[in-house]
Amino acid sequence: MKSLPINLGELIESGYISKSIKQELRDNLIKKLQSKEPIFDGIVGYDDTVIPDVTRAILSKHNFILLGLRGQAKTRIARLMVELLDEYIPFVEGSELNDCPLHPISTYAKDLIAEKGDKTPISWLHKSERFAEKLATPDVSIADLIGDIDPIKAVNLKVNYNDEKAIHYGIIPRSHRSIFVINELPDLQARIQVALFNILQEGDIQIRGFKLRLPLDVMFVFTANPEDYTNRGSIVTPLKDRIESQILTHYPKNISDSIEITQQEVRLSETQKQIGIHNIAKELVEQIAFEARNNEYVDAKSGVSARLTISAYENLMSTAELRMLQNAEKSTFIRVSDFQGAIPSITGKVELVYEGEQEGNANVARMLINNAIRSTFKKYFDEPINKKKKATQKYQSILDWFSKGNNLELYISSKNKEYTRGLDKVTGLRDLARESKLASNEDELFFIMEFILHALAEYSLINRNIIENSINFGDLLTEMFNFGDDIDEGGYYEDE
Repeated sequence: MKSLPINLGELIESGYISKSIKQELRDNLIKKLQSKEPIFDGIVGYDDTVIPDVTRAILSKHNFILLGLRGQAKTRIARLMVELLDEYIPFVEGSELNDCPLHPISTYAKDLIAEKGDKTPISWLHKSERFAEKLATPDVSIADLIGDIDPIKAVNLKVNYNDEKAIHYGIIPRSHRSIFVINELPDLQARIQVALFNILQEGDIQIRGFKLRLPLDVMFVFTANPEDYTNRGSIVTPLKDRIESQILTHYPKNISDSIEITQQEVRLSETQKQIGIHNIAKELVEQIAFEARNNEYVDAKSGVSARLTISAYENLMSTAELRMLQNAEKSTFIRVSDFQGAIPSITGKVELVYEGEQEGNANVARMLINNAIRSTFKKYFDEPINKKKKATQKYQSILDWFSKGNNLELYISSKNKEYTRGLDKVTGLRDLARESKLASNEDELFFIMEFILHALAEYSLINRNIIENSINFGDLLTEMFNFGDDIDEGGYYEDE
């Protein structure tokens, strides 16, 4: 910083060239493209869709809007645009509007330069300070975004209310030469949208009837839910017309991208990082979100955020960690039964339709977990039921063990020895898990063994009864005769 110019004269001598922020973003983007550097580091699954659209918008020097459901990295993309800014830019020292010393727009900066000339002091603004965002809510006012007359300021400076010096500027003028993001744009009142339209179109603002020409240099990025943005009356048409590029975002299109996002975002303790987890367990976490996005009980218009899988993964690890602490064990491995501990992170991340609310949040969450188990099982194992809806021979020895009246009860909080001892009781289960070649060690083998049991319950070949801290597997026909209509279509009893 010591080598940087400290006044206007030194700045001019240095050959500094002033650029608009959109030109600055464009030039730095071109440099990254030419050097093959990643443009939006950490954004996964958008390489062939969203990122090219955003790149074109920046090259075109467009204000743009990102349309998508919650949890689709819209705001994150906007924040990463800061990396396309110059490291530092000069501004007139003391200016509220980050005035460029070569092209001042405020009365304060103009007067200071007229008074001190080449001795006008300048400061340097880091790129991290050139980003502002606002969540649009119905109570956001013109004063918040643009500004208002400050009576105290007018009195202290002894100026009239129609003098620019009496204005207390809002967040948009203070974002001059910066990136400004408005999240959920349709939630802004229509009159404020009109004010934005004036800024985008004319570069002027009106405060209590006082028209002020301020050629603001702002890169506007908007976000919105497509449902709200297209509804008549939610967005002022002239404003929509002035947003040059409209870019659609989306959820991860495959499990591998979804896993990469989750692993990138989860925050685990050092203890939790040592807990073993099978790759199929990671797939199950992501599959829950995929199932939710297509489930009839979940409101598709609201969307299912990627934060569901992040929270579910963290809860899954915490469930295993809690068991390890309670049992005073030095290590443990994720079990399928641990997914019951992730239910709170699922219920808090999905919006249900009326029918879903009637089912109950917890029951819908369990349904999503069970659907994920069935969908994932089909990727690695043959269908347990043939065309005649009978069990295939591969699984018969397991079913025979249960048909003889045997039951297996797994406690979520059971010690590792109790857990493995219980699974080893089931005839044929270890052999089938080993034949799948999905396990590289004993811990993974027992996970696959339990995974098979849950899947067989999903195909209604065995019964599964979930009661608080335990899961009981038994023969389906025996349980049907004993309990009649208490069993549900998924092969397990309601615990509520």
